Amino acid sequence: MPHVAQIEIITSDALSGVQHGFFTRKGGASSGIFAGLNCGTGSTDIAEVVQINRARVAEAMGTPPARLITVHQVHSPDVAVIEGPHDGPVPQADAMVTATPGLVLGILTADCQPVLFADRDAGVVGAAHAGWRGTRDGVLEATLDAMERLGARRDRITAVIGPTISQAAYEVGPEFVYGFLDDDRETARFFAQGEGDRALFDLPGYALWRLRAAGIGSAEWTRHCTYRDPARFYSYRRTTHAREADYGRLISCIRL
Repeated sequence: MPHVAQIEIITSDALSGVQHGFFTRKGGASSGIFAGLNCGTGSTDIAEVVQINRARVAEAMGTPPARLITVHQVHSPDVAVIEGPHDGPVPQADAMVTATPGLVLGILTADCQPVLFADRDAGVVGAAHAGWRGTRDGVLEATLDAMERLGARRDRITAVIGPTISQAAYEVGPEFVYGFLDDDRETARFFAQGEGDRALFDLPGYALWRLRAAGIGSAEWTRHCTYRDPARFYSYRRTTHAREADYGRLISCIRL
């Protein structure tokens, strides 16, 4: 259909053979500060318009809207095992795994990392919302553990990090840095000097380091920065700097 053709989907060769996509904001029905494909039900966008956007994503992924599964994300390391559409309240979690064909796992982000996982041989996929807190608290490793419980093998799992905030745009204060250094002195490598006492944090570099240390088969970042490209991506930090009232959420999806 014409509206699906307008949608822009970033894919990775590393996940070839597995249907997936990091959707940009292009091709949506939202307007104003949400202009484009805002899929965030937690935003103050018009609820019916968000549902139109999510239906377009489901159509692009070849599934009915009811089989596009999202969770209530809370910056936790918690992982939900998905076997079908939610029966009751939407669970609180920041990652999902499934071995059920036809279900689309959808993660919402606006600077945090969307991470898509697949073990093609086992027929297991996963998706994680990995901001600094969730990544530091172990959401990526927890996703690998949950995939293994469904029959995956971590040395066969591929993970791809989609559009996220890049180091050049991610300025943090000294207390942020000390929190990481207190956990592991090796994390110093992910901070560069900013202005004054500020530092620049390499979130995707840190996540790749965590994934590789956990024994994953392969992991990469698509190298798209959400902050630097307002035409394609929503960004919480860019919205904050612009003093806008709210921001849209990007969706990233994977299915068997």
